[in-house]
Amino acid sequence: MTAAYVALGGNIGDPCLQVLDAMDALARLPHTRLLRRSRLYRTPPWGVLAQPPFVNAAALLETGLEPHALLDALLAIEQRAGRVRAERNGPRTLDLDLLHMDGVQLDDARLTLPHPRIAERAFVLLPLAELSPDLVLPGQGRVADLLAATDTQGCERLAEGRVAE
Repeated sequence: MTAAYVALGGNIGDPCLQVLDAMDALARLPHTRLLRRSRLYRTPPWGVLAQPPFVNAAALLETGLEPHALLDALLAIEQRAGRVRAERNGPRTLDLDLLHMDGVQLDDARLTLPHPRIAERAFVLLPLAELSPDLVLPGQGRVADLLAATDTQGCERLAEGRVAE
């Protein structure tokens, strides 16, 4: 069994509900346990700015799935949530990113681990730091240090179930 970290987010429909439903779906994956989940965060859009704010979270899993099988499971959860890949960094019902798997470094056409842009994204670092502030990401650094160096302006922790406006 391997520890795996997943980022969750969305900004179309009811993103709070979609992220919480995705957490439930992660807990039901075969050979996988949901160990911990972060709170929800309302964050400004990243990349394409002319879109609604996002709701983001992170999950810590313990899984027996290999990285590509876990990625396929995440993509299937997105698809069931109505994810349409129309525009890079654009609006979406649900986005699940495999961020890191303990002891795994990978860089191929489908997957790079750890995720190469964690250090640039407050919407990933805030919930990830809630789960594992001392996690060291190979080639990037300690999560708490990465968060301290990141602009978190416009990000706010949500009360559970609160809808992002």
